[in-house]
Amino acid sequence: MKIYKPAFWDYKKPNILAYLLKPFTFPILLIDSLKKKKIKVKSIKTICVGNIYLGGTGKTPTSIMLNELLKKLNYKTCFIKKFYTNQKDEQLLLKKHGTLFCEKERITAIKKAIKNRRNVAIFDDGLQDKSLDYDLKFVCFNIQKWVGNGLIVPAGPLRQSLDNLKNCHCIFLNGNGENTNSIKKIIKKKYKNIEIFESEYIIENISKIKKNQKYLVFSGIGNPTIFDDTLKKNKIKVTKSINFPDHHSYSNDEISKLKKEAVKLQSKILTTEKDFLRLNLKNRKNIYFAKAKLSVKNKQELIKFLKINL
Repeated sequence: MKIYKPAFWDYKKPNILAYLLKPFTFPILLIDSLKKKKIKVKSIKTICVGNIYLGGTGKTPTSIMLNELLKKLNYKTCFIKKFYTNQKDEQLLLKKHGTLFCEKERITAIKKAIKNRRNVAIFDDGLQDKSLDYDLKFVCFNIQKWVGNGLIVPAGPLRQSLDNLKNCHCIFLNGNGENTNSIKKIIKKKYKNIEIFESEYIIENISKIKKNQKYLVFSGIGNPTIFDDTLKKNKIKVTKSINFPDHHSYSNDEISKLKKEAVKLQSKILTTEKDFLRLNLKNRKNIYFAKAKLSVKNKQELIKFLKINL
């Protein structure tokens, strides 16, 4: 979904505009409450990595991190993603880390995974898919954004009611080492049985990014402040940060303007790996990318959880 999220979505409390938009959330709540018979696939274990907060929660990095852990545990894993033409960046990123089955219908992708003799399928997104029942449901949140103003689209950033957490097994709190005590207290007060794991963004190719160099930074991701904060944490000098809508397709003219702006600022250009994958070969010239990944803090607990539940 290509959108600029309005600032009021992330206020700690709803403002007047949010309350005015609240009646428009009722259709989503109604759809959310509808019961539908779900398909339970028995010949392959399924893990859904989803979100309730709209965009920028780290679903894809979490999926990749889980895939790495499961491969080390000798599982034959794969990624499953519903095909969207505007999400080719995420498709390419997943392919770099494993086998991806990407179809218009998730059930079609599952059948291909079974035929390919995979025993664990990791779904990047799909929590709101009412046709499938997963063995494990993981929900990702960004620590800084958490649930925003707590309201549902269009009044707030939530895709569905938080009550759906009662049907989930784990929560991943992803960020840059921020304090999570208050969030964990809120979660455990209402959802005592849900497991909580914390992950921190690290830059794998940090050695290729010169810290004495200045950078013009651009990104078209769900939560650009995550990228900016990760760069700041690694003491990378940013002269200017330019944001585009999530999954933005960059034109030659846009890239040309960015390169001219970088010359004015006497800076190199730096972007995310996902954004870099969206550029054509010509436009990639003289553009660097930060290869970010998630490192889970309580790793051994997560491994133990996966062994018990798969």
